Amino acid sequence: MFAPRMAAIVLAVLSTGLIAGVFYAYAISVMPALARTGDRTLIEVMQKVNVVIINPWFMLGFLGTVGFTALATVLSLGRDHRTTLVWLAIALALNVIAFAVTGALNVPLNNALDAAGDPAAIVDTAVVRADYEAAWVRWNILRAVLHTAAFLVLCGALVAAGVQHGRSAAPTGDAPVWQRVSQQSVSQPTGGGVVVPPAR
Repeated sequence: MFAPRMAAIVLAVLSTGLIAGVFYAYAISVMPALARTGDRTLIEVMQKVNVVIINPWFMLGFLGTVGFTALATVLSLGRDHRTTLVWLAIALALNVIAFAVTGALNVPLNNALDAAGDPAAIVDTAVVRADYEAAWVRWNILRAVLHTAAFLVLCGALVAAGVQHGRSAAPTGDAPVWQRVSQQSVSQPTGGGVVVPPAR
């Protein structure tokens, strides 16, 4: 069970890290760059981005933030993995909230932008931009922060799972060398006892 559990945690770390990176890149480069362009340019670029980003590679990572974290959580149920389970539960909550932010806030804004139609035919591009840009940037920063926090917590879960496995894999009677030497010295007589001569 250790291998599947660790594989699920690693996949959760990977998917969450990738998606956090995508949203981080938007926050620090893509949207600041588009902020320096004209209204029509921003609308056109974001309409195209919102189409091409719906691809298997993005969706695998995006859905994996919740899916893989939930799988790792289920595989870690039980008293033996309590510490790891706490880390995973926190990460799952963060990823679910971030997922909800995207679904309930960013996606509707994307749909509204797409519904505005061909940028060349939009009469008042400034209004369309005003209704989209500031709100989208705000919610993108929030989901980036949430996914980043989930990534860090998942790293903690990975460490906790490894430590727990190391402890459980050690033989029960395997004491440190210094302790074994100490026990042997106590169990052996140090002198002063009665010497019994060998039988003849």
